[in-house]
Amino acid sequence: MKITVKESDKIERIDKFLTEKLPALSRSFVQKQIREGNVLVNEEKINARYIPKVGDKIDISKTEQDVPNISADKNVKYKIVDETDNYIIIDKPSALIVHPAEGIHEPTLVNGLLSKYPELSNVGEDKLRPGIVHRLDKNVSGLMVIARTSKMFNHLKKQFQDKKITKQYTALVYGNLDEDGEINTPIGRSERKSGKMAAHTSDYDSDKEAKTEYKVLKNIKNYTLLLVTIHTGRTHQIRVHLNSIEYPVVGDALYTNKRVNTKHASSLGRLFLHASKLAFDDLDGNRQKYKSPIPQELNDFLKTL
Repeated sequence: MKITVKESDKIERIDKFLTEKLPALSRSFVQKQIREGNVLVNEEKINARYIPKVGDKIDISKTEQDVPNISADKNVKYKIVDETDNYIIIDKPSALIVHPAEGIHEPTLVNGLLSKYPELSNVGEDKLRPGIVHRLDKNVSGLMVIARTSKMFNHLKKQFQDKKITKQYTALVYGNLDEDGEINTPIGRSERKSGKMAAHTSDYDSDKEAKTEYKVLKNIKNYTLLLVTIHTGRTHQIRVHLNSIEYPVVGDALYTNKRVNTKHASSLGRLFLHASKLAFDDLDGNRQKYKSPIPQELNDFLKTL
């Protein structure tokens, strides 16, 4: 598709400009096309920060998004911790994506859930995220609550909005932290790299408040084992916040810094981040609490330190 920038157009960075012009396309889809060189301006490749000028001729070669696979798949493996008529508690393994999306070509947790719980297809606000009220990154393991009914979905959603759900993680970070702490830096999309988030000390209109608390459990040589509590649910929040204070999560190639030696952790093949505690109120107002020990591969890694 070819677009010529006109004086009447709202001029903003190219990814936002194209999303405005082509509302059927998501911003992430447009950014991916830019990264892959499928968007040309005056026959030249650009990046997502390019600001169009009047008269620019934009050529976007792909304007149809892939259709995500939402079919049931009994081969997806995950652990069921608890099951009631209203919700399921699962322990997600690392390397498993939570739900289908454009550009994902592998089975997800949702595909596995639909195989055992087909009724989930009618729960929630998005057919690609049936029953899903929160997520874990692909290479993060641990506890998740899945709503089995619309009433429970709305009940859990309200608790997340009101910050009444407790979510705690066990994390191993590079460096020695001696004291417990709290990070309140707002989080928004990185202006430097597409698909990456950033903690900004300066004001950005798109930033959202974020609060992360951490408690030191143990110092192990040049590492620190932490219990992390998040009070908001921003994308990559723990990883972004801990890296912002220069204590990145072990195994994280996206949020790290040159100060750390990542060679030893390269064999881990995942993030040392595990959702170990989860608590919420059920429909009767009773507080439900769950715990999950860290997986064997993380225990084995600790023994190598």
